[in-house]
Amino acid sequence: MKEKQQEQVSLGLVKNDPWLKPYEEAIQRRHGYVLWKRNLLTEEGKHSLGDFANGHVYFGLHRTNRGWVFREWAPHAERIYLVGDFNEWKECEEFRASKLAGTDNWELQLPAEALHHGDLYKLKIHWKGGEGERIPAWTRRVVQDENTKIFSAQVWEPEQPYVWKTGTFKPDTSPLLIYECHIGMAQDAEKVGTYNEFREKVLPRIIKDGYNCIQIMAIQEHPYYGSFGYHVSSFFAPSARFGTPEELKALIDEAHLHGVSVIMDIVHSHAVKNEQEGLGNFAGEPAQYFHSGERREHPAWDSLCFDYGKDNVIHFLLSNCKYWLEEFHFDGFRFDGVTSMLYYSHGLGEAFCDYGDYFNGGQDIDAICYLSLANLLIHEINPNAITIAEEVSGMPGLAEEFENGGIGFDYRMAMNIPDYWIKIIKEQKDEDWKPSSIFWEIKNRRADEKTISYCESHDQALVGDKTIIFRLIDSDMYWHFRKGDENGSVHRGMALHKMIRLATLSTINGGYLNFMGNEFGHPEWIDFPREGNGWSYRYARRQWNLVDDQNLCYQFLGDFDKEMLRTIKTVKDFQSLPIQEIWHDDGDQVLAFMRKDMVFVFNFSPTQSYMDYGFLVPKGAYRVILNTDNPVFGGFGISDDTITHFTIPDNLYKKEKKEWMKLYIPARSAVVLMKQ
Repeated sequence: MKEKQQEQVSLGLVKNDPWLKPYEEAIQRRHGYVLWKRNLLTEEGKHSLGDFANGHVYFGLHRTNRGWVFREWAPHAERIYLVGDFNEWKECEEFRASKLAGTDNWELQLPAEALHHGDLYKLKIHWKGGEGERIPAWTRRVVQDENTKIFSAQVWEPEQPYVWKTGTFKPDTSPLLIYECHIGMAQDAEKVGTYNEFREKVLPRIIKDGYNCIQIMAIQEHPYYGSFGYHVSSFFAPSARFGTPEELKALIDEAHLHGVSVIMDIVHSHAVKNEQEGLGNFAGEPAQYFHSGERREHPAWDSLCFDYGKDNVIHFLLSNCKYWLEEFHFDGFRFDGVTSMLYYSHGLGEAFCDYGDYFNGGQDIDAICYLSLANLLIHEINPNAITIAEEVSGMPGLAEEFENGGIGFDYRMAMNIPDYWIKIIKEQKDEDWKPSSIFWEIKNRRADEKTISYCESHDQALVGDKTIIFRLIDSDMYWHFRKGDENGSVHRGMALHKMIRLATLSTINGGYLNFMGNEFGHPEWIDFPREGNGWSYRYARRQWNLVDDQNLCYQFLGDFDKEMLRTIKTVKDFQSLPIQEIWHDDGDQVLAFMRKDMVFVFNFSPTQSYMDYGFLVPKGAYRVILNTDNPVFGGFGISDDTITHFTIPDNLYKKEKKEWMKLYIPARSAVVLMKQ
């Protein structure tokens, strides 16, 4: 084994969960491996991880006081030339790099007049038995020619660097309310949207709606727009199809000015296979950054898998984390595809039925080590940074602090919740929905790990899948979504859309996520331009005009989402409050629970309304503060929400200091009350 023997430490992860005791040795082993690797990379603590993760400062193209310097890691290269606009794309001796003695690094120094802002360039690399043009691995700017569709690196050194308006920013995580978004498809127009358009037109909507965090997809450059940004080619380059780096900085700056944090959907789980645009065969060695043999290609994603056992790869990826945090002031990351990283099987075909499945030797300890180091680094650079793991297997300790034996993420995605909502919508009649099952599923998480709960993300909005609103209403959205023209299908769909969201948000223990447009029931799936649709942008956009139209029902759903967030935010640290079940009855399809002074009551019955339905609650007076059935949200307004509900004493429960609160609960509705 590569790691040194580490002293056994008391791990809070095991202490908090006695069922992990049989696997304590395995947890100790992975913990010790990270400690060993960190010591190795930091020279036994002589430096910090932040010092180690400075590859972006050294490698790539940089302007200096004496001109320009370019460096690249290319162990299998024999000759490297810089070619571009400045030398008519020809190999020239004055643009030939030299290999630095005793290293696998190449360097080229040039006078100031050799390169200019905006010049296009690539590397011409010769290796044993071949040659090819490549985009530098550490480049910070890549553009595509509109005519030839060829990608090139671009010298990007504007005379006036961006001047930040905001300084230190601390994200609001009480609770964390995330608006997942994609810059390119955030506009009404059938085109690729820009950073500036998002900042001017979409960000104000997000702020007004009450979200305090945006999670931006597809930032890292990717050759194929339709990959949603998940087949990355240039890891340090913000996608130029949306605008300039300065325009991205202006967007983040503006968000910070309004108290909105910005996290990035970072892809370190795999990389695009492309060779000319990406790292697929950078310098004659297909496994320079990736595994060799059977482990090189992801069996399901048509992409390449990083070899996290190589220190140079860890250096590349950790530097990437630091770069986005410091250069662009991102407030953290949502790590994509974590399940794929954790297991040799990528999690494919695995059921993960018991704890043994997480410690059976099928785990990639190098990937776990990298993720742990990434979290340690990110929080070293910015203690307030947010890290979220997109992970479906349920690996224990993923969102537990490293010091306690965890991997160190702040949150993990509650990926069971959207799957559950889809399942019952598809497979069960409304009258068979069981509140006990719903309540269990939306709270199904480890007690010691915070989660991001959500009903649906971009995954459920893609072609081949359906959003919740479309599963509920289907084509009637096109014909009966005008106010006053709603049919039974529309009334059902709107009611359940609101109830599903309220149930999910009201039971969070960390944060809540919504994909842009889903809050108001966006009617179209997402289909990026491709040959099969005539390269159309018709479905790769968001139709804000629908929610802005006072005559359409989309406004009801949008207004409810806004009021729902506002209601939750009235209670400080809502996400940390204990959830106390008051009542559930699967026959009646009624569920009630409390969080501090808030009472949440759901009646999932499609037909049965209940008069004077009683619950035992702390003595006092309660006022309705949110009702899904309110006419302003497209409901029927059957209840009188102006009434203050006073509890009724019962000697049987006098010692418990509880009394009866009796409500009229209309069918298919939910209400939130606040103790006065």
